[in-house]
Amino acid sequence: MALNYNRIVVKIGSNVLTQKNGMPDVDRMQHLVDQINELKKSGKEVVVVSSGAVASGRSLITVSEKADAVSTRQLLASVGQVKLINTYSELFNRHNLICAQVLVTKEDFRDRLHYLNMQNCFRILLQNNVIPIVNENDVISVTELMFTDNDELAGLIASMLDADALIILSNVSGIYNGDPKEPGTEVIQEIDATTGFTSFITAQRSQFGRGGMVTKSHMASKVAQLGIAVHIASGKTWNVLPKLLNGEVVNTRFVPNKTASGKKKWIAHSENYTKGAVQINAGAKAALNSSKATSLLPVGVIKIIGEFQKGDIIKVLDEQEKQIGQGIAEYSSEKAAERIGQKNQKPLVHYDYLFLNPELN
Repeated sequence: MALNYNRIVVKIGSNVLTQKNGMPDVDRMQHLVDQINELKKSGKEVVVVSSGAVASGRSLITVSEKADAVSTRQLLASVGQVKLINTYSELFNRHNLICAQVLVTKEDFRDRLHYLNMQNCFRILLQNNVIPIVNENDVISVTELMFTDNDELAGLIASMLDADALIILSNVSGIYNGDPKEPGTEVIQEIDATTGFTSFITAQRSQFGRGGMVTKSHMASKVAQLGIAVHIASGKTWNVLPKLLNGEVVNTRFVPNKTASGKKKWIAHSENYTKGAVQINAGAKAALNSSKATSLLPVGVIKIIGEFQKGDIIKVLDEQEKQIGQGIAEYSSEKAAERIGQKNQKPLVHYDYLFLNPELN
């Protein structure tokens, strides 16, 4: 069955673009660019989230073993990003296509204004038939400023741009129902909100990247809940992109749940920018988890943690202090404290501005 996606974010992982010796695989890059060109010719809008800067840097410069890991990464990313984007530019130019470099950090998503400015940048690029090539700015992204990996960044970009689909190209064909090395193990081809799959996922990280299947699956579940289909497929499969869209290649598809507003998509990825928290009782948690659209009311709140103002993003915690979501506060922590446990009060977090983690459902 052919998939009718119009706006697609394609995330290309480090292991797809890197040879076994850690050097860039230019032949594979060319093949992926050729595939993206075919998508463009069919009328698709494509945004590329690409790893590979550090690997490209490794092909240009040798770093002393005495250098610390952060400095080494900054050096390799600095010189490698130039080579990476120039390689993409040359390959796309063969198809008379223009690409643009977009380097971002977590800080660029920290507030609504920065978020909307970045969104406008992507939209003008797409309107002018330019292919954005997005990567984390590894030169200044260190420790707490870093994304978990480019999977997290790809999820943010897909949500920001209201993409129809996010395609994650990895070195495996999807999520397996057991150890991929064991005979009889198969790819789980479809995952929805009711599918239990976390026990199958290995925490092993990629050889050349920071991420693994755990971060991929967590991010994919969140993005799918926002109404965007997510596919995990092998980027080493010949013609994987057209084959995937034509239903001709094995992959794992996270079924999109529902379409969320643009603001809720921003809130979904804003857990790192919260200003405070509210703890709720079991009854409130059950109400939020029901099929009915429900706002968070003061009657279900048992504790206010930290200080926040109206318009701040706050965490929502259950009785075990596990974060089950986040949302925009309708009033300050001071007023919220006055209304704890009271009935017939204005919602502390309105449903339209409340995101619940997929694990809750």
